Amino acid sequence: MEFSDIMFVIKWWLVLFGVGIIFLPVTSVIFNNFFDKGYIFARILGMAIISYVVFVLGVIKILPFTEITIFITIFSFLIFNILISKYLNIFKLLISLKSSWKILLFEEIIFLAGLFFWSYIRAHQPDIHGLEKYMDFGFVNSIIRSEYFPPLDMWLTPLSINYYYFGHLVTAVLTKLSGIPSSITYNLMLSTIFALTFTASFSIGANLLFNLSSKTQNLKLILGGLLTAFLVSLAGNLHTIYAFFKPYVNESPVPFWQLAFSPQTLQNSYWYPNATRFIQNTIHEFPIYSFVVADLHGHFLDIPFVLLTIAVLLSLIFNFQFSIFSQIKNLKNSNSFQISNFKFQIILLSFLLAVMYMTNAWDGIIYFLLAVIVIIYLKFKQNHNKLLNIGLLVVLVSIGSILFSLPFSLSFKPFASGIGVLCAPEFLTNIGKIGPFLFEKDHCLRSPLWQIMILYGFFYFWVLSFLVFLFKRINPKHEARNPKQYQNTNVKKSKHFGNSNFGHLNLFRISNFDIRISLSDLFVLILILLSTLLIVIPEFIYIKDIYPGHYRANTMFKLVYQSFIMLSIASAYIAVRLISNIKYKIFNFYYVYLIFAILFFILVMIYPNFAINSYYNLKIYQGLDGIKYLKPLYPTDYEAILWINKNIKGQPVILEAQGDSYTDYARISSNTGLPTVLGWTVHEWLWRGTYDVPSPRIPEVQSLYETESLEDAKTLIDKYKIELVFIGNLEKEKYPKLNEEKFKSLGKIIYQNGHTIIYKMSN
Repeated sequence: MEFSDIMFVIKWWLVLFGVGIIFLPVTSVIFNNFFDKGYIFARILGMAIISYVVFVLGVIKILPFTEITIFITIFSFLIFNILISKYLNIFKLLISLKSSWKILLFEEIIFLAGLFFWSYIRAHQPDIHGLEKYMDFGFVNSIIRSEYFPPLDMWLTPLSINYYYFGHLVTAVLTKLSGIPSSITYNLMLSTIFALTFTASFSIGANLLFNLSSKTQNLKLILGGLLTAFLVSLAGNLHTIYAFFKPYVNESPVPFWQLAFSPQTLQNSYWYPNATRFIQNTIHEFPIYSFVVADLHGHFLDIPFVLLTIAVLLSLIFNFQFSIFSQIKNLKNSNSFQISNFKFQIILLSFLLAVMYMTNAWDGIIYFLLAVIVIIYLKFKQNHNKLLNIGLLVVLVSIGSILFSLPFSLSFKPFASGIGVLCAPEFLTNIGKIGPFLFEKDHCLRSPLWQIMILYGFFYFWVLSFLVFLFKRINPKHEARNPKQYQNTNVKKSKHFGNSNFGHLNLFRISNFDIRISLSDLFVLILILLSTLLIVIPEFIYIKDIYPGHYRANTMFKLVYQSFIMLSIASAYIAVRLISNIKYKIFNFYYVYLIFAILFFILVMIYPNFAINSYYNLKIYQGLDGIKYLKPLYPTDYEAILWINKNIKGQPVILEAQGDSYTDYARISSNTGLPTVLGWTVHEWLWRGTYDVPSPRIPEVQSLYETESLEDAKTLIDKYKIELVFIGNLEKEKYPKLNEEKFKSLGKIIYQNGHTIIYKMSN
């Protein structure tokens, strides 16, 4: 890497490291039963809390969105963490981390390595160009320029963004905090998500194994954690088996066994996006695909918050009781900190669900379900008022998350138009709609089982193996030992990872049988249950949007993306759990099993090779600046964008050519954060729920550029409060009758470079 890029990465890492250190005291309380005390999750929690507080201050207009506000917020939380540490004697808990310094250092090393690794990858194709990048970059830049919130929609002045932008807000906060230009922090944020995903997955996987027994070898924990990290961050699905066969027509996939075996075409015939568009008219992406295509989209930005939520719920399972503070020794006797009945955890879960909703709404709903399942288990472990307590807790978590997300929801209008039911009978399609449910004709696409198994067969190979493994642990009641032998089992001190008091086994009774499973087993089963439900749901219903031919696409995409993450965590745990328990003998069946397991691992792990090489090529190092591609493509526009970002303050409205989505139109508003009259039309159609909102502006933008009438132009300029008019190559191509003379009469030239001109309107 170039020295300047290395320094950008180090500066960015120092910001993240500092945030993590500040929030380590409170995180060590939340994850007191993790051997690493949730070290990596401290920076994720810190990013969320700091950004949220700054956001709320901006929404209620107490403090503007500036570097000073961010630093005040950080300093306040620094003082808070110091005070709460002193009051709760958390310093003693932090001192216990000395015994875990090796694993903490290891986690920091793999985080930094992940940050540098993906920064290096991105530096070979850093362009913020193509797919959804203009939208995501525009959100970040608009937020950066915002004085207060909600941020302005850069493509539909004067309205605010009507999409899930909290993850973009976090990016903007880190950008201001680091002082690095957004054209670079866009790519650094991509690398950060990769590093956080890898390291947080490592922590979850290793702690799942550590919970089995503190006697678990450290090497086994590290390998298990790394396997979890690799599956969540880098694995594909079994679709890569098609790399060994003659390619099929993209729109018409067929079973691989119907194709000619052709391993010699391995490197050239496999097209990596096919693994995400395999089932007809659907989308089923997974994290490594998101890392490769590099859209800073909500589902992608939410991954760290998703993993944080999973980790919090795992910690609650480990604690048995829903009371973290009661686990800490030497807690001072103070009524204000005698936290019971789940108060602290309800607040935390409610906050995280709100953060996920504001980042990617589907995830808020999905992990609310996961939280409900965990609550049901925890309350059933208590033997009083089960149903009442469960209902009360679910209501409290729901209300809490609604309240936390209220600053966002006040300016957000959901754009889903109903719940579609697949394959509805004719009498219902004749009715059309009942309440929120839609019954549409010719909406009966379902996924063939063989395609589902190619997409998820790797995971269910391990799931079925795990169920067999657990089945073998079933004992008839008369053979079962005393349940107390399996509950609240204290384990001894681990050599390197500190104390543990949670290596529990649970005894479940079904009819005349007792099933002994660990808390880690239980949590993995919960992940499998929810993941399977998410895979099944799009086979029956879908959320209605503006895409008629791909009506299942977005629903499936948002649901199975989370299934992939949860099943990856589960599969890594199961693989280590089972393989380490196998007793190998000559000609043993387990050798055959192990061969299949290795083959499946190879198939999912070769996906990054195809994807990264195809997208990045890794031949020409270009650096981390994401807008340099404009220099050869639109050289004078590029210089104008740099000039605007340096000289134009605030968010004056700029007029530029309107165009279709996924084109180079709206390049000025996207790369500067200045709002324009209309940017990508179809995106605004989606966000506003109707084409009627953006469509009238199309002829108005054309009229602004082409009309010769000063009066007509001035009327529209006043209507949209246009202060700047941009004229470049795309404007001249889009509007061949472009008339500049009126702009000279209505304003003056403030920038000119070749064919690129910026006018400032007089009023």
